[in-house]
Amino acid sequence: MASAPRTIDVMLVSLGSTPGLRVADRELASALERAGVRVAVIDTPAPREVRTLMLTDLFWARAARRALAHRLAQLGPRQPRAVIYSSTTAALLWPLPGAIRFDSPASANRPGRHGLWQRPLERRRLLQASLLLPWSEGGLAEADAAVPGCAQRGLILPAPIELTESHGDVAGRDVAAITYAGNPSKKGFDRVLAAWRVARRPGERLLVVGVTRELLHEAGFELPDRDIELGGSIPQSQLRGLLRRARVFICAPRREDYGLIQLEALAEGCQLVTTASPGPYVALEIARQLDPRLVGEDLAHALRVALDTPVADYAERAADLVEPFGRAALDRRITAQLLPRLGIS
Repeated sequence: MASAPRTIDVMLVSLGSTPGLRVADRELASALERAGVRVAVIDTPAPREVRTLMLTDLFWARAARRALAHRLAQLGPRQPRAVIYSSTTAALLWPLPGAIRFDSPASANRPGRHGLWQRPLERRRLLQASLLLPWSEGGLAEADAAVPGCAQRGLILPAPIELTESHGDVAGRDVAAITYAGNPSKKGFDRVLAAWRVARRPGERLLVVGVTRELLHEAGFELPDRDIELGGSIPQSQLRGLLRRARVFICAPRREDYGLIQLEALAEGCQLVTTASPGPYVALEIARQLDPRLVGEDLAHALRVALDTPVADYAERAADLVEPFGRAALDRRITAQLLPRLGIS
């Protein structure tokens, strides 16, 4: 007689509305499995695209609710021991209370009319959640500002990155600079483009990834420049390979909720040239420690400094500073702190 299926330990509701969220969810599921936890990932089907953030969040929240409710109904009496919602949006219309993992709450990244209905419902969910799992101290502080005292139920659970043991000869890399332009307006691609056109020199190339030519055109950008190459939307493994070829990662986000790709760039030995953007931008302080000349509003000047007079041990020091964001550190935190707080031994 066949044995009954084991109860699922953790059900992870993955919104996956951005590449960064998809990567973070895959990494968390893998880390839980390495800890011996039985994980079921609920991939939320992408709803149709709409024009406003209010409707976008509503459609994603409804899709997450439907996907989870369907799976719970299939399980019958054998319900999961714990549920983790990836992002506060995934939890807004939850059918079952659980823990919430997030980079930044809607109270901070959905200002004004963009978060008119999300913010009050989010406050209720932050109060009801069994556990809050922000990616960073900054994200937890933003949640606590919206719901004072909720930080007491918080556990920092960074979105991990793959660490690199060897960076090779950084000076000999064939790409001068690389930038990520998914959501071009939020990422400040206009500012990056303006800085590049001032600072570039013959033979240098800027590689733009995370966005297609069609999406850039819709956002009002044209790229006729011969020294700008469009890499498009590419797999994670290919992205890491491109970061390994670049001397500089340049960005100017108008707000940064975490900055996963910046941490990956640092792990690959790229110098980080960036503005001091608001939000829980974890790589910002690391960039300042590594070379404060590369952080500021004058991106063109900072880019030339990085290309012309790089700090000799930048890559080695960066590797040390991003070590707490590696998979091994996440594994230790899950085993020692997360599983006991979820009631899973």
